[in-house]
Amino acid sequence: MTRVAIDVGGTFTDCLVLDNKGRLKQFKAPTTPEDPSQGLMDSLEKAAKSEGQTLSEFIGELEFIIHGTTLATNALLTERGAKVGMLTTDGFRDELEIRRGFKNIRTSMYNLGVPPYKPLVPRYLRLPVRERTLFTGEIETALDPASVEAALDKLSSENVKSIAVCFLHSYINPENERRAAEICRQRFDGNVYVTTSHEILPVWGEYERFSTTVVSAYIGPIVSDYLMALEKRLAGLGFKGSLLIVRADGLVQSASHSRRQAVTVINSGPAAGPTAALFWGRSSRHNNLISVDMGGTSLDVSLIRKGEIPTTTESWVGDERVAIKMVDIHSIGAGGGSLAWIDSLGLLRVGPQSAGAVPGPACYGRGGDRPTVTDADVLLGYVPTDYFLGGEIPLDAERSREAIRRVSEPLKMSESEAARSIFQSVNSLMADQVIELSTKRGLDVRDFALLVGGGAGAVHGANVAELLRIPLVVIPKYAALYSAFGMFAMDIGREYSRTHIMRADKVDLKMIEGLYRDLAKQAIADFKESHFKTKDLVFTRTAQVRYAGQFHEIEVPLPSVLKSPGDLEDVLKAFHARHKELYTFHLPYRQVEFLTFWLKATAGRGLHLKIIPIARGKANPKAALKRKRRCLFGKNWVETPCYDGERLLAGNVIAGPSIIEERATTVVVPPGFTCAVDASGTYLLKRS
Repeated sequence: MTRVAIDVGGTFTDCLVLDNKGRLKQFKAPTTPEDPSQGLMDSLEKAAKSEGQTLSEFIGELEFIIHGTTLATNALLTERGAKVGMLTTDGFRDELEIRRGFKNIRTSMYNLGVPPYKPLVPRYLRLPVRERTLFTGEIETALDPASVEAALDKLSSENVKSIAVCFLHSYINPENERRAAEICRQRFDGNVYVTTSHEILPVWGEYERFSTTVVSAYIGPIVSDYLMALEKRLAGLGFKGSLLIVRADGLVQSASHSRRQAVTVINSGPAAGPTAALFWGRSSRHNNLISVDMGGTSLDVSLIRKGEIPTTTESWVGDERVAIKMVDIHSIGAGGGSLAWIDSLGLLRVGPQSAGAVPGPACYGRGGDRPTVTDADVLLGYVPTDYFLGGEIPLDAERSREAIRRVSEPLKMSESEAARSIFQSVNSLMADQVIELSTKRGLDVRDFALLVGGGAGAVHGANVAELLRIPLVVIPKYAALYSAFGMFAMDIGREYSRTHIMRADKVDLKMIEGLYRDLAKQAIADFKESHFKTKDLVFTRTAQVRYAGQFHEIEVPLPSVLKSPGDLEDVLKAFHARHKELYTFHLPYRQVEFLTFWLKATAGRGLHLKIIPIARGKANPKAALKRKRRCLFGKNWVETPCYDGERLLAGNVIAGPSIIEERATTVVVPPGFTCAVDASGTYLLKRS
């Protein structure tokens, strides 16, 4: 059976096809912002044509489609979500707006010049309900249905499209939330999207739980409508397989579950990048990696230590607190389509605004007239005008030149000088993001390999490494479809959590085992509902632990069964060791407390990705020499050899300066670097 991974980005939709012989084929189509599913279908159409099939024939043979999308993230950042109403415990309607004193996450709470935070749900739509559950789980006040109905009368008159039910301490006893949600669903009969905080994030911390639930309600109708329409469209073309969606935590899940928990689709797509990095890092025997994915619209950076993909529950998306577990990725608007502009001080800036898929960079000839990073790359000679996407999109260098003049003339620069400045500016932005994740956390970037993906990443990767003095750059085969490749290496699964706060000296091991049995039952039920096999489920236990009085927690692994005090002592030793590793000190004499227990349930899909080796050759790559092209390196124009990536052989060694032209990306090997081709077709660039 054929499998497909599709990543819908801001500029291009990437499609990677894996056949039953383990062969991979890559396709790209422009993203269609007005209807992202159309770009998805266009990429599948290209894949079908390559097989000599109609779209229906091709889709009918697919075992599954793994789909990553920026739809949820973009809806939140651009404020295009649904009109949301909120039902909450009487007396706590302002919890969402108080938000632990945060005004804006990028400024001080004491800066009086910062505009106040604008909640996703205005106060008149945050309505109190009479109910109360204590922190012990005891229901002090049963839900008053009349107060729920009165609130729904108000929300109905305001024509809300989504409702978030957020009650106090529902993480330990969700009974009142369940009853309120039932009333909502009966009242609106499926015409209003309803979600509850115990379904989204059953952990302590009412602000984090309320905020995350409201975010899910805000983007829920958009995500749900999109996925339902996509499933219907695929089914109409004969698709009988499974549609799987990439989760924010680096797993994949069914589309039906994603509709109910829309917040888990935030960062879908970019979350697969570190998985791809780990796969390629291991193949080149590197476990310490800096993953950089530079596409057409954004730059996603992640740091992997000792082969471990980092996750966090401390994420912000825009000004919204999202406390689900997410792959720790830093994203900024710095891609190939990022616009160059001059600020009020007369300084050249790049991004975060983007030309996107429409109209795109000026060189696309689709109406864009503002300078972008891609236009600069074209003028510098790095990107071929006749082989962009294998020649599918001819580029117009003269249009790039005209666009670059919009910044070069005010700055009194030549077009090539301005293009070089744009190139250096975006490289500096990329380097700054790497520093945020490494140097500012006490790590030496020279201990890491820089693993570069994305359509624009290979153009800039070596120059970023030069700025940071990183000795090795790894540009994998299929780098241009970086996240799509990572999706094939991801497991089907979900993370389950339950808060139960207890000190280590008062831990009830039987209670913990009972808690994990309940979580396992929930996982099995969810997998059955999604028609996945449960006999091969693998459960992984972790817990968030901290020293008493600390604000931050550390996630530590737990054994499959906690049988004895000795098992607990081993967990505490692991916590102390991890604390020392992260913060250079530990406090073994200090009391320790457990907060939230996590269960990760995964089911392998039987995908053992094996990259088919390419033919081996000698060190001299002259057989793959395609042409020479003038490129600007530093202040000098150089007649630069350009090699055909598809004709390069394992063992070839290419000295910089040189260019390698792949169908979906271009690899720039600057002076001072040497590029070696390994057996998988991966490019290893080393600083001399």
